[in-house]
Amino acid sequence: MADEDSGEIQLTENIDQAIIEQVRDIEKQIAGAFPLVTEKENIVVLGKDYSDDDKIYQAKLKDLYSRYTYLRKTRGDGNCFFRSYGFRTLEECLSNAETLNKFIEKSTNIKDSLIQIGYPAYTVEDFYEVVMDIVNIAKENGTLDDIIQVFNDQGHSDYFVVFLRLMVSCYLQQNEAFYSAFIEGHTTMKDFCSQEVEPMAKESDHIHIIALTSVLETTVQVEYMDRGGDEEKVNYHRFPDDGTTPTIYLLYRPGHYDILYPRDSSDT
Repeated sequence: MADEDSGEIQLTENIDQAIIEQVRDIEKQIAGAFPLVTEKENIVVLGKDYSDDDKIYQAKLKDLYSRYTYLRKTRGDGNCFFRSYGFRTLEECLSNAETLNKFIEKSTNIKDSLIQIGYPAYTVEDFYEVVMDIVNIAKENGTLDDIIQVFNDQGHSDYFVVFLRLMVSCYLQQNEAFYSAFIEGHTTMKDFCSQEVEPMAKESDHIHIIALTSVLETTVQVEYMDRGGDEEKVNYHRFPDDGTTPTIYLLYRPGHYDILYPRDSSDT
């Protein structure tokens, strides 16, 4: 009996290891085949992902085409919301000094706040300095190609994503009294943040978007490309929904975010 149990344990371990190796192989294939952030593409490329016979999605595609010109895709690695938000923010910093200066100010404030609430100063400052090095590309008359290049460097890009995640974590912990009602299955906000916000590859939900837009005082419009709501139009939501004009537009398809460019934006 003991031998049978031992054999079952070994078989389970072998299966688990096989699954882990398979996941790693898939991750490597995705990494090799798809950049972290792509060049702009005409919005009509979305048509390739939907059947011509699907009347609901074809109607919604038509709606998107009427309001957006370009799409910039991001890798589907669980970090796509933060990667999309970060890249679009940097892109805006190239031409908008106010956005640039505000991002630097807010980042510095968050860096200090993270240290105040107990995060190791050395680690926080390390991430902060890399982020500032990236931001300085925009500050020192860098080009869009420079931003694309640095954001497709895994190390630099991931540091930026981590720092945005830390921004969200810090904000939620500082406002735990309000946001604790929105988390389930976690004893404290710190527990929630350590498990659902800070780890890389953890997908984002509304609470992440609300927190990040609150920290950086930006407005994001998310277009939800799914079968919900109106069958002829894409449903969207603004964070915050306070009448301010969005500076960032994102396309959400179940489990994934990409960047959208409205028809009235400059065609860089």
